[in-house]
Amino acid sequence: MESAHTIHILVLGVMIVLVLLLRPALDHIGVPPLVGYFVLGFALRLADAQWSLLDATGHEIFAFLGSVGIVVLLFRVGLESDLPGLVERLPPASLVWGSNVAISGGVGYGAAAYGLGWPLVPSLFVGVALTATSVGVAVALWDEANLLKTDDGELMLDVAELDDVSGVVLMGVLFTLAPVFHANPAASLIPLAAQTLGGFALKFAAFTAGCIAVSLYVEEPLTAFFEQIQRWPGTIMVVLGTGMVVAAIASLLGFSLAIGAFFAGLIFSRDPKAVKMETSFNAFYPLFAAFFFIDIGRRIDPTALESALGPALVLLAAAVLGKGLGVLLPALALTRSSGALLLSLSLVPRAEIMLIIMQRGLDLGPWAVPPELFAQMVLVSAGTMLLVPPLVRPLFSHLPSPPNPL
Repeated sequence: MESAHTIHILVLGVMIVLVLLLRPALDHIGVPPLVGYFVLGFALRLADAQWSLLDATGHEIFAFLGSVGIVVLLFRVGLESDLPGLVERLPPASLVWGSNVAISGGVGYGAAAYGLGWPLVPSLFVGVALTATSVGVAVALWDEANLLKTDDGELMLDVAELDDVSGVVLMGVLFTLAPVFHANPAASLIPLAAQTLGGFALKFAAFTAGCIAVSLYVEEPLTAFFEQIQRWPGTIMVVLGTGMVVAAIASLLGFSLAIGAFFAGLIFSRDPKAVKMETSFNAFYPLFAAFFFIDIGRRIDPTALESALGPALVLLAAAVLGKGLGVLLPALALTRSSGALLLSLSLVPRAEIMLIIMQRGLDLGPWAVPPELFAQMVLVSAGTMLLVPPLVRPLFSHLPSPPNPL
């Protein structure tokens, strides 16, 4: 037993060192580190198949670290969300958001169901997953060009945040409906969905109300109390610990850790003190987030990759076309053509939420997300993150520069 634990610690230590080496190296050549983490996780899978590095306990350790990664990823998404500001700028952003979610989801479902012949439930997972975007990639590109504070940059950020919110809600709806559709394949879908979603809506409303109450009446006194008894960075650990509690409660209620972690972040997002603590949160966030993507790579079945490239290209085309058209068409009514094109391309990358949806489907079983489809969607994620930055960067020169601060 001790020797097995020693091997686990050895493998874990090697992974941590490689993560710390990979991130700056990939940043330097312009490749998103997430792609490197996929490869690292897949390499671990191959090495384990060759030398049996991990027993059942070792696999559970990496699965657990992947779950922690989900919590910190979605907690940060919620923490960085500016819901009051988003509500103020909702009318123009909602036009682009509604179009891009409907078109990207529809094109994704059509590509999976009719283009590749997947059954209903796996196709629904693809459609819902492709409604999301990667806020991190989009924001990094616009911030790098010093255009995040422009009108187009703020519109991009608003739409990306709305994509995140709707992606989390659609995730909860999908996780509720998928087992019901699987258990009743011959039933009429619309009445079955309406009946199932009624209970989900009531439970979700109660959970949301509880989170709002905690945000309004508990969060600030709790944060202030721990600031008094313990110096920074202890308070951020309490914030994160509270987030984990909320995430676990959401999971126990049937919503998943991801949804709970997102709402936990929203609880603290309204408090400027909590948001300022993100500086200390960033000290350990990259490592835990990396283990989520490593776990994604570790879950890829090597045999599933043998025939994944062709279908992955079909799904990649759907990912680009769906989000591109869904954003471009309404954005042309709000900004110049160069800005609309940049917006549409910037929202094409898929990462965190899309992969969480697909991972959860893989955990449900092959009836929800078969290993082959999972491998294809990981390739889609990597493809969007590699394809978009070199296309977007040259287009920034066509946008007006932001005004100089006084």
